[in-house]
Amino acid sequence: MKTIMRKLFTLTFLFVASVVFAQDEETSKLSISGSVDAYYQTYLTASDNDAPSFGTAFADKSGFALGMANLVVSYEGEKAGAVLDLGTGPRGAGATFNFDIVDGIVNQAYVYWNVSEGTTLTFGRWNTFLGYEVIAPAANFNYSTSYLFSSGPFSHMGLKADFTLSDDWSLMLAVTNPWDTNDTSLSGEYALGAQLGFFGQYLNLYYDSGNNDGLGFEVDYTGGFDLSDTFFLGINAAYNDNDGEGFYGAALYPQVATSDSFSIGLRGEYYGLHGDGDDYPSVFATTLTGSYTVDNLIIKPEIRLDSWSNDTPYFDSDGAAADNLAAFTLAAIYSF
Repeated sequence: MKTIMRKLFTLTFLFVASVVFAQDEETSKLSISGSVDAYYQTYLTASDNDAPSFGTAFADKSGFALGMANLVVSYEGEKAGAVLDLGTGPRGAGATFNFDIVDGIVNQAYVYWNVSEGTTLTFGRWNTFLGYEVIAPAANFNYSTSYLFSSGPFSHMGLKADFTLSDDWSLMLAVTNPWDTNDTSLSGEYALGAQLGFFGQYLNLYYDSGNNDGLGFEVDYTGGFDLSDTFFLGINAAYNDNDGEGFYGAALYPQVATSDSFSIGLRGEYYGLHGDGDDYPSVFATTLTGSYTVDNLIIKPEIRLDSWSNDTPYFDSDGAAADNLAAFTLAAIYSF
């Protein structure tokens, strides 16, 4: 598999190079982008040797670790185009649930057709519309991810239609394979998705039957407001139900730019599980992140503290069960 994926990356680069040199720069419709990231993480309230991770997606190693490298190649024609997003590394493997494969992951691969000025059809595999955060860390303010993002689907395989209703309103409708079934649906079941957007605020809906480890029903709000030229407040809230059980939560993302190159932001998240009983656990997670930019390089120091009720999923420095865990993370992300 590693050999195959190395060949795939090589062929991709050769293809990109040949197209770029063959086309005039002003008329070329080929674009290339991506990112590479790595991090160092140490636990402040537990030993790095036996401390479990926070339980959210990605960035779950102690010591020095890789995040992901992704290469996005897109070609835009007059009315149609295609996007190929290749990822490698533990974060890319975790995003597609290929935990035994560290190298060579297809994160996204889709074609699209601009049917009219306000209507676009997309067919293939594309990252989820649910939630405030995304897979590639370059697009997130915090380096670690939230419980809400980690609980929902990462990607969808199917067909979606995007409609521009006006300058402020948008609508997306989708039919896909069930939750995180990115290749094919062996159950004969499908999922439905919808997103209504208004001036940067989005109401998202998702439904599958809940069978075969499906997600069930989820309603999700994602948005944010520029409270001043330097202060932005992001918001995410979601409720999920799968045959009487599921999760719920809300997160606030206040972010302040102190200069052109440095910003500081806080993610405060409350997340809980629900069901027939009344003793389901919940967690309050606080993440303070700095973001310093040098050209296309972003340095992110981060301190995170998670504290659970009705659960002791961690260990303290003496190896005893604990309901809280704190960590320091230093991440570096380069985007191109």
